Amino acid sequence: MLDKAVLHFDRVLRTLAAPPRSARPTPGADLPECEMAEAERRHTAGLMRVNHVGEVCAQALYQGQALTARSDHARAALDKAADEETEHLAWTHQRIKELGGRVSLLNPLWYGGALSIGVAAGLAGDKWSLGFLAETERQVEAHLGSHLQKAAAQDLRTRSILDQMQRDEAAHAEMAVQLGAHALPVPVRMAMKLASRVMTTLAYRI
Repeated sequence: MLDKAVLHFDRVLRTLAAPPRSARPTPGADLPECEMAEAERRHTAGLMRVNHVGEVCAQALYQGQALTARSDHARAALDKAADEETEHLAWTHQRIKELGGRVSLLNPLWYGGALSIGVAAGLAGDKWSLGFLAETERQVEAHLGSHLQKAAAQDLRTRSILDQMQRDEAAHAEMAVQLGAHALPVPVRMAMKLASRVMTTLAYRI
C-alpha cells in the first residue's frame, strides 16, 4: 500500500509540477511554424490550454479509477490509458509554450475534482468504471473534432497534435468497450457533457 501511495503521489507531482515528457515524438514537430495574427495565436493557445486541462483531468480520473479498481485487468487498462494520456499532456504543454501561452491557473482544482470523480466511478464497479472511461473518451474525441474545425487551416503543427490525440482517444474508448464496459445512463452522460462545458469555458480564459 505504501508503494502504491508513493507511485500515485509521484503521478500527481509529475502532472501538476514537472514538465511532461512523451515517449512518442510530438506530432507535427517537423512541420514549419505558420504565420498567425496575434489574436489568432492567443485563440489557438486558449484552445490548447483547454486540451491541456483535459489531459490533466484524464490523469486524475484514471488515477482515481485505478485506485478503486477491483481487478488487476481493469487496473492495467486504466494505467495504460493514463500513460498514453501523459503523452498528450506533453504535446499540448509544448504547443502552448510555442504559441506564447500558459497552462490553466486552475489545474490543481481540476485535478482534485477529477480525482474524486474517478474514485467514485471506480467504486461503482469495474464495468461501470470502464463505461465511464469509454464515454469520457467519446466526448473528448468529439471535443477534439470541434477544435480541429476551429484551428487555422494553415496551422499544421496544432492540427497534427489534435488529429493524433483524437485517434488515440477513439482507441481508448474501443479498448474499454472490448473489456466489457457498461453503457452509462443518459442522465449521467448529459451531466458529463455539462461539466465538460463548464470546464472548457473556464479553462479557455483562466
